[in-house]
Amino acid sequence: MKRLWLVRHGPTHARTLTGWTDLPADLGDGAALARLAAALPEVPVVSSDLLRAVATADAITGARPRLPHDPGLREMNFGRWEGLSAAEVAARDPDLSRTFWSDPAAAAPPDGEGWQALVARVHAATGRLLARHDELIVVAHFGPILALAQRATGESAAEVMGRTVAPLSLGEITIAGPDWSLRRLNVLL
Repeated sequence: MKRLWLVRHGPTHARTLTGWTDLPADLGDGAALARLAAALPEVPVVSSDLLRAVATADAITGARPRLPHDPGLREMNFGRWEGLSAAEVAARDPDLSRTFWSDPAAAAPPDGEGWQALVARVHAATGRLLARHDELIVVAHFGPILALAQRATGESAAEVMGRTVAPLSLGEITIAGPDWSLRRLNVLL
C-alpha cells in the first residue's frame, strides 16, 4: 500500500486568484506548524516549486528527507484571471466565469489551464513520485489537493471543488493498486 499525506501551504491572505503568482505564505503560527509537523510520519517531503509551498514544506520537514520541488504540483494557472478577485472575474467574463465555477471541467480561464489539464499535470507528477516512493508528504495547493481527492472519491469536478481545504490542513490518501481512498481531508491540528 502507498500513502500520500497532503498538506496545504500556509495562508497568503490574498483575496484574489493566485494560481501561479508566487506569493509568500504567512508562517507566523509556529504552534500550528509544530502540531502539523508532529502529526506527520518520518517520510520524504515534496512540494510545489511556488514559494508558499516551498516555505511551508521547509517549516515542517525537520529531519525528513526533502525531495526537489516539483512544478507539476503547482496550483491551477488562472491565466488572465491571475490577481483578480472572483467579482472582477465575473465582471470581465460573466458567462465563462459562471461556467467555470459551476462546472470546472467545462471551462478554462483565458490563457490559463482548465480543470482537466490541472488533473492531468498533478496525476503525472504524483505518478512519477509514487513510482519511487511508497509514502510521501506532499505540500501543495487547493487545486492539486482536490485533484488527488477527486481521484480517490470519484466525485465530479464541481463536487470536489465544493470541498474545503484550509491553509495548513492535513489530508491523507491511501493507494492499493488501482484503488485510491481518501482517508481524511481538511484536518486542522
